[in-house]
Amino acid sequence: VVTVERKSLTFNRTRLDLITIPPALCLKTETAETPSNAPCSRCCDHMPPAEGSGDPPTGAFGHVPEIRTYINMTILKGDKGDRGDRGTPGKVGHEGPPGAQGVAGSKGSKGHAGPPGDPCKLPHSAFSVARRKSLHSDDAYQAVVFDTVFVNLDGDFDMFQGKFLCRVAGVYFFNVNIHTWNFKETYLHIMQNDTERAIVYAQPSDRSIMQSQSVMLELRPRDAVWVRLFKRERENAIYSDDVDVYITFNGYLIKAGEE
Repeated sequence: VVTVERKSLTFNRTRLDLITIPPALCLKTETAETPSNAPCSRCCDHMPPAEGSGDPPTGAFGHVPEIRTYINMTILKGDKGDRGDRGTPGKVGHEGPPGAQGVAGSKGSKGHAGPPGDPCKLPHSAFSVARRKSLHSDDAYQAVVFDTVFVNLDGDFDMFQGKFLCRVAGVYFFNVNIHTWNFKETYLHIMQNDTERAIVYAQPSDRSIMQSQSVMLELRPRDAVWVRLFKRERENAIYSDDVDVYITFNGYLIKAGEE
């Protein structure tokens, strides 16, 4: 008969089940081959004695059975612990390659109109002058000099030279009006620096008439615009008097440039 002993213990709030198996004791029964007067023996007498017991071996029955302890591993798992603190963030990884260009979005709605600008900051330039004396051609070209001022903003028109000197870059409009002389040719040019830009011409006639010419020019700072009378290769003249104004020269800025 083998007796199994089971013990339970608790370690760190974990219950352990221990099962101890002692040496089994059994007696051999008498058989026909065993004489009735034979000595009684145990079934484990043939094993050697256990280490450290001090018993000498007793023939074939000197071994002591080994005692093994069995631990039920299924009950070693404890209760679920509390959640730990959040760890520190890791290092930032390397920047990845740029992605593919996305699909173009739809066109946005038109924005609101901005407030009007300050008119005081817009550049201006304008002049209007006149001549009250007649002028005849000479051996050389002549600049038509004017003696009457109607408008001359910031003094951009030089009355002594008879020239408009550009101060604000941009596009300008110019106009010249003259009165012809009877039986004489009228031949003038609107000049930009030393370049002829537009002509004012009338053939000799027994009647005097009014002639006009206009032009738009894109100017840079320090450009000069003036009226030139042709030299004396022909009988060339323009008419005026002290009573009425026949000869005028006008110009003004249309749109300022970026300079």
